[in-house]
Formats: sequence, structure tokens, C-alpha cells
Amino acid sequence: MSVRDRRLPLLTAGLLAALTTAACGGAGSGSGSGGASGGGEAADTVAVAATDDACDVASSELAAGTHSFSVTNSGQQVTEFYVYAEGDRVMGEVENIAPGLTRELLVELPAGDYETACKPGMVGDGIRGDLTVTGEAQSLSEDETLAQASTDYQRYVQSQTGALLEQTTAFVDAVKAGDVEGAKALYPVARTYWERIEPVAEVFGDLDPLIDGREGDQAEGEDFTGYHRIEQALWVGGTTEGMTPYADQLLANVQEIVDLANETTLEPLQLANGAKALLDEIATGKITGEEDRYSHTDLWDFAANLEGSEAAVQALRPFLEEADPDLVAEIDERFAATEAELEQYRTEGGWTLHDQLTQEQLQGLSDSITALSESVSQVAAVVADR
Repeated sequence: MSVRDRRLPLLTAGLLAALTTAACGGAGSGSGSGGASGGGEAADTVAVAATDDACDVASSELAAGTHSFSVTNSGQQVTEFYVYAEGDRVMGEVENIAPGLTRELLVELPAGDYETACKPGMVGDGIRGDLTVTGEAQSLSEDETLAQASTDYQRYVQSQTGALLEQTTAFVDAVKAGDVEGAKALYPVARTYWERIEPVAEVFGDLDPLIDGREGDQAEGEDFTGYHRIEQALWVGGTTEGMTPYADQLLANVQEIVDLANETTLEPLQLANGAKALLDEIATGKITGEEDRYSHTDLWDFAANLEGSEAAVQALRPFLEEADPDLVAEIDERFAATEAELEQYRTEGGWTLHDQLTQEQLQGLSDSITALSESVSQVAAVVADR
């Protein structure tokens, strides 16, 4: 997900508490370690102390393998933590770390040079540090079932990217033609395909915020672009005037992300982390109404994130059925419950607008996502301990 402006609309205290729980996942603490896991051993923990002006990673040199970064936010701002490979390719990320919370990130790192980054306020390039990984370790993808999971998920991505490009092209054409109502109708449809494949799109961190950033996400001097810039013009201004450059840029960036996504195969842990991240997207953006704050089409995105999360879990299913069948049954039950909760708000033309939902209805959606997220958050550890 691109860096976000997290200013939430007014919600009940109970709902805010539930959303925080849903987004936090497994919390804990640990000490830094230079070792690495492999062959079914538990991942070693690397402590990260994040504040508003520092990002202290316990070790800047690690052995190749799977590591658990335990990120504690002692600052006053909500923060994020990233591990970047060359070219700011995202190897792993954990978002929405509220002050006082600790969140875990499991990531598999082969030998190479990396950067870590904390992003207090969730804007800008972050507070960066060098990370060197040396040696050799057995890759999780050497497990045939996990390798097949990555291949299967790549097929899913390819099934979505063509439609993403097609629908975004239609959206852009409507914008450039001055067809406000046509563009409004196409906006949530195009975004559906984007939201389904965000785990792979987010790997390319420089493009994601250009496509999906919202007003307030940008660092000083950066322009507000992408889907949400045009959304603002359509719903707030009721116009497409001045939007042609933004529409052309959006289409070019979507074309680039489609090309890159079709060439990229996520590692098994990236699938597991991505499935959880999509549920966090729902908790922090869709249920709150923050994501599509002008159009209120958040439930289109909610449904797409849910489908994308389930696709990632299903790709891992053969492995999970062998490793932890009870967890699979629990996840199946909770996906079904969340889908049933959401289905109440389906309409002939798509979904009920967010601003038409009551606090009680939002609470029901929040409760279901909280339960589902708790279950899916366990998948990464099962994969790492293979």
C-alpha cells in the first residue's frame, strides 16, 4: 500500500478499538540476532526501535535466511517499517504501527545489500539504514509445494492485470472525453483489479504511491496524482477539467506496474504477508471510509481486497493443509463469515456507498475482519517454519 494520510472520519470508540486490533496482528518483542532460520527452525528476531526521529535496527549484518523484525514504535506518530532491496524493491513491510505498539515482519532475505526504513507519519522516504546479508540458506521456494504456490499466485496476477489495464484505459478515455458520469461509473470497476493485486504492486514502492496515493500522502513538494486525484475532481468538483495530464500519467504508471507485475513472482512469505496486508487495508482504509473519501465507493475496494487476500491464501493452501489443517479450517470459516457479512450490502450496481452504512453495520464488518485477520496473521509463521 502506498503511504497514507491516516486521518480517520469520526467513528465510535469501540469501532476504532476493533480496527486497531485488526491492523496490529501478532505483537511481541525480541532481541536482535545475526542468525537466520532455515529447515523448519524458528526465525530469529531482530529488534527495531522506531521513534519520530530514529530507526534503530539491532543488527546491520545478518545471515541469509528468514528473519523476524520486531518493530516497536516509541514515538508519537503512527509509523511503518520497510526492508528494501536495490531500486527500492519492497522485500517486506509492516504498516500502521501505532505509538506504543509492536508488530512483527517475517521476511526471507538472500545474500545482498538492503536498506531498512521507518516512516514516522507514513510519508516520505523514511529514516533509512544499511543492511548487509551474507552467506547461503535454503530458500523456502526449494519446497516444491511452496514453489508451486508462488507459480499459482503468479497466474492469478496475470489473470487480473489485463483487466486492470483495460478498465483503467476505459476510465482514462472517459476522463479525457469530459464524460464525468461515465468516469464515475468506471472508477470503482478499474480499482477492483488494482486492489486485488496490491501485494505484488506494492513491491514496486516508487509506483504505488503515484497510482494510489491520497491527498496528504505526499512529501513536501510532491504532486497529488493517480486514481484519487481524479476521484477528487469527479466527485468534489464535478468536472474533468485539468485532469488529462493526470489521466495520462495514471495510465502510463498502470501500464508499467502491469508489465513489472507480470514478470515478478512473489516468494512464499511475500504471499503470506500480502494476504494479511490486504486485510489491514480493509481495516484501516475501507471500513473507515478513508480510502475513497470523495466517492464513498469503499466497499468495492473492500470486496477486492478480500478476494485478493483469499487468492494468496488459496495459492498456499496445499502447503497449509499439510502443515496446519486446523488453521486452514479456521481461515475458511472466517473468510465465509466475512463474505456473508459483506454480501448484505451488495446492490444491483455493485455495493452500498460507505456513507450510507450505519455505525452498527460498520461494526459488524469490523468484527468479521478482526477475526479473519487474526487467523490469516498466523500463515506467515507456518510458512517460515516449514
